[in-house]
Amino acid sequence: MNDLTPGAHYLGNRQCAFMLWAPLLKQVALHLVAPQNRLVPMTRDAWGYWRTTVTGIDPGALYFYRWDGETDRPDPASYHQPDGVHGPSQVVDHTFVWSDGNWRPPPLERWVIYELHVGAFTPEGTFDAIIPRLPELRELGVTALALMPVAQFPGDRNWGYDGVYPYAVQASYGGVEGLKRLVDACHRQELAVTLDVVYNHLGPEGNYLWGLGTYFTDQYRTPWGDAVNYDGPYSAGVRDYVVHNVRYWLETCHCDALRLDAVHAIYDFGARHILAELAAVAAGCGRRQGRPCYLIAESDLNDPRLIRPPQVGGYGLDAQWSDDFHHALHTVLTGERHGYYADFGDIEQLAQAYRQPFVYAWHYSPHRRRWHGDGARDCPAWRFVTFGQNHDQVGNRPLGERFSTLLPFPALKLAAAAVLLSPYLPLLFMGEEYGEPRPFLYFISHGDPALIDGVRRGRREDFLEFGAGGEAPDPQAATTFAASKLRWELANIGRHGQLRAFYRELLRLRRETPALARLDNASLAAAVIAPTVLELRRWCDESRIIAWLNFSDRPATVTVVPGAGPWRRQLDAADLAWGGVGSDLPEILAETEHPLVLPPYAVAVYAADLFAGSPHLEALT
Repeated sequence: MNDLTPGAHYLGNRQCAFMLWAPLLKQVALHLVAPQNRLVPMTRDAWGYWRTTVTGIDPGALYFYRWDGETDRPDPASYHQPDGVHGPSQVVDHTFVWSDGNWRPPPLERWVIYELHVGAFTPEGTFDAIIPRLPELRELGVTALALMPVAQFPGDRNWGYDGVYPYAVQASYGGVEGLKRLVDACHRQELAVTLDVVYNHLGPEGNYLWGLGTYFTDQYRTPWGDAVNYDGPYSAGVRDYVVHNVRYWLETCHCDALRLDAVHAIYDFGARHILAELAAVAAGCGRRQGRPCYLIAESDLNDPRLIRPPQVGGYGLDAQWSDDFHHALHTVLTGERHGYYADFGDIEQLAQAYRQPFVYAWHYSPHRRRWHGDGARDCPAWRFVTFGQNHDQVGNRPLGERFSTLLPFPALKLAAAAVLLSPYLPLLFMGEEYGEPRPFLYFISHGDPALIDGVRRGRREDFLEFGAGGEAPDPQAATTFAASKLRWELANIGRHGQLRAFYRELLRLRRETPALARLDNASLAAAVIAPTVLELRRWCDESRIIAWLNFSDRPATVTVVPGAGPWRRQLDAADLAWGGVGSDLPEILAETEHPLVLPPYAVAVYAADLFAGSPHLEALT
């Protein structure tokens, strides 16, 4: 790894060092275009890095690199693209007055993650506009903010996975200065920040790395074209490029974690996988800063090697997503069976998803038509992220429907409880806590007409293959983006406010009840006790809870034997406070057999009363 990160590094005193990795070019010059116009030759070292240091230059100066004396191109490691993906790069002074010197993120097992899209989260669509909302998220019980990708993309609206400058923060969001202000504000509110980064591909428009001939390989194919070159000729510089990017987000921008997008599309058959190298780099960042830095992988392989330690052949990442829990929950709630949902739909699979992180743990997958996944019982439950909704599962539907429009109101509470009573790290998708009725649609703002038509056609074909109905709005239309913005004025009104209060109470119980706060599959039992009813038991030392969840729009009669108690009711979704019709369930359950009539979409949580025989208990009974 080189001692200088690629890009333009302002050194102070009107000096700036520039570095570009381009081993196949014969000649490179720095073309300063504003406020002056001059060419500065660059010198190549033995590894293919071109360097120069220039005096008489200030932050804000605009520049290109001139390739082989002919073509001006932006800096692949640009820190700011004020005029978009095709314009010149800009010199940035990274000096920032931080106020988070004493900040330490909570242990990962205490994270409650809130995923948001910067552009759609507020009317303004900027980092600064998020800051006034942070106290509300903290009060809800959120402990970590998860930002969808912010690397510079074409135009001013995009999910972020079409980014083409991994070091440049989207200008329309507020650039790197805006990101730093948000991160600093989050830390003041005791909120960690995780950032979604994309190391499996770059977007198609403004991706000038293709022209350098070293960053991609046709040895492997991804859904987005040729794979990033992590193990072929000239891969050393590619690995440096990504390694330094991890350090940039964790050290320069003070992010606490990175979510690595779709690592199943990262190919590396070298002896040291790039993911293992990134895990070591993140750990080093943590040691240098005196606070932990985490890497969380998104993968559809159900492969626990991602999070197993290197000593047993793992990559050493800190956590990974578990799509199986979502798929099991979604199909039981909605009845949908198209696409990858064809592998799910049995409530017993949901019970299994509580007992172990992966439903498919080297089981045959009818959808994939092959054996899939591996067991992960040796991995702590808190290393897996689960959710009822996220940007992919909502936004990759043609109409971008959330649960709020797919399910009746009582089922929204059931979905929330199913996730928040699990032993995994919960992720909430922006707006779900109050039942945001607006969709989250797929949107772009490309400048190439042929590319725009290709995206439209590709999305239609994807939806046909997935078996989803409905005509998707035009992803290029500004109205599609506008229709995805949250309506915050609803958050505390009527049923929206009741749902939000229900989420808050669930998160309080999860935080304050030892049996729920301990994230462990071994101290858990999940069983289907009626065709639509799941019983969940969790314990930690003397703390014990039982939850009954009815995944039906009809009442269900069950006979339960709680065991040693008595048991006090902690939460009933039917209570008036949560927009229900009123609870008919008993306040106290003895340890003997009880018939219970669970209402449609019931959520009933009881805890063993450790103060049996107290005057308060006697008064209740």
